[in-house]
Amino acid sequence: MTSNFKRPSLLLSLVPICFLVGLLALNISIFKDSALMGPNQIALFIAALVSSFIGLFVLKIPYEEIEKKIVHSIGLSLQANLILLVVGTLIGLWIFSGVVPAMIYYGIKLFNPEWFLPLTCIVCAVVSIATGSSWSTGGTVGIALIGVGQALNIPTPMVAGAVVSGAYFGDKLSPLSDTTNLAPAMAGVNLFTHIRYMVYTTLPSIILALIGFTVLGYFYGQGSGDISQVNMVLNTLNSTFNITPWLFLLPIMVFLLVAKKVPALPALVFGCLMGAVFVLIFQQELLKKMLGENYNFTAVYGKLIEIAHSGFKIQTDKEMINSLLSRGGMGSMLNTVWLILMSMIFGGVMEVTGMLEEIGKAVLKTVRGTASLIAATISSTIITNLTASDQYLAIVLPGRMFKPTYENFGLAPQNLSRSLEDGGTLTSVLVPWNTCGAYFSTILGVSTVAYLPFCFFNLINPFVAIIIAAFGWKMEKLHGESQSIDKNVSIAPELG
Repeated sequence: MTSNFKRPSLLLSLVPICFLVGLLALNISIFKDSALMGPNQIALFIAALVSSFIGLFVLKIPYEEIEKKIVHSIGLSLQANLILLVVGTLIGLWIFSGVVPAMIYYGIKLFNPEWFLPLTCIVCAVVSIATGSSWSTGGTVGIALIGVGQALNIPTPMVAGAVVSGAYFGDKLSPLSDTTNLAPAMAGVNLFTHIRYMVYTTLPSIILALIGFTVLGYFYGQGSGDISQVNMVLNTLNSTFNITPWLFLLPIMVFLLVAKKVPALPALVFGCLMGAVFVLIFQQELLKKMLGENYNFTAVYGKLIEIAHSGFKIQTDKEMINSLLSRGGMGSMLNTVWLILMSMIFGGVMEVTGMLEEIGKAVLKTVRGTASLIAATISSTIITNLTASDQYLAIVLPGRMFKPTYENFGLAPQNLSRSLEDGGTLTSVLVPWNTCGAYFSTILGVSTVAYLPFCFFNLINPFVAIIIAAFGWKMEKLHGESQSIDKNVSIAPELG
């Protein structure tokens, strides 16, 4: 990749990282929750400029090579950006159609406040396993559960943490998930062997997470959901929208499409189109109220397009309802798209200059045994999530680096594929400037920093994986042979 150019030192490779971390910390201290509205995007762009200058003037890499890698890196994020834009439209139309209000309405009636957090985690886990998509789960069921939690007076960051935990548990174990297919492909192992082997670290982690959510629910669910507050939400929803169980047909159709291996993007586009149809079928009274005397084809079409690009806006005498349901629209995702583009520019420059690889090699030098190899793999995926800002790169790059090392250590490839997911998949959503962190922060309306402490499953799983490795449990040997570590064996990464 960079063999024809001058190689960077580790110290030089860390300069853009330190520069970025410093700028991001400064932005958070100055702009607080508004840092994602532009300041962090500028910080990423400046850090990309710093790494580009190093590449041009220190490493003597031609500008054309850097530009080519930037364009390629941005290309990797196009699908994620398209999904983001479509999900923005879907949120607006699903609120207008009554789908999200119906989920909130029936959710309030069914959920007990004390058990709300663990049940939220379980529901999102089931939906994510069925669909194979944490993004689809968060953008549909997750949004509704956020609304239910607000109505029950449960802190929104806690609810978001439960949504993320459940969504990523399901995503990690679903054979329909793209990352679940990518990790074994990078390690060279069968998909279902990979899934079966992940259970050993994933199941204990989700059990511990559920215990954590149950404890939180005990303290925060006591007295939650004041009956007058709950009744106010129910009555407002019922008087504003036509609430009926038939509205659940729409999310069921979308989930069935994804379960039938229809790609996420066309499935979500279908959800948008059907959302518009459901508006016409179920919410005609609301539509007439909004349009008044101008209720005609042109006005209806204009209103649907307005909702699709600007989101749903509602004005009731209850501010909580207005805040909860005035959301969505393709335009609401533009800041996140901007963030992802800047992240991919930075990641692309870090990769083409060899600085990302150099940091990975430094991590490899810490390997002294099986536990440290697992810890180094997981650490590399986290570093890649922080620098390259994309969960796919966090699986691909460390996967390519560590594959020969696992073979040298006599470890079967499923050890590597499991570690790639334990670190790369699960920590991506915890990084504010990562594609996943930016996505969930936007759709759930909670900053990544706010929900991070409550993503129990995502935080616990990497530690469980390292502990299991330290005790030598479920560490499959290559060809069934137990080999000791030869410290003279080369563990240099192979990229290319």
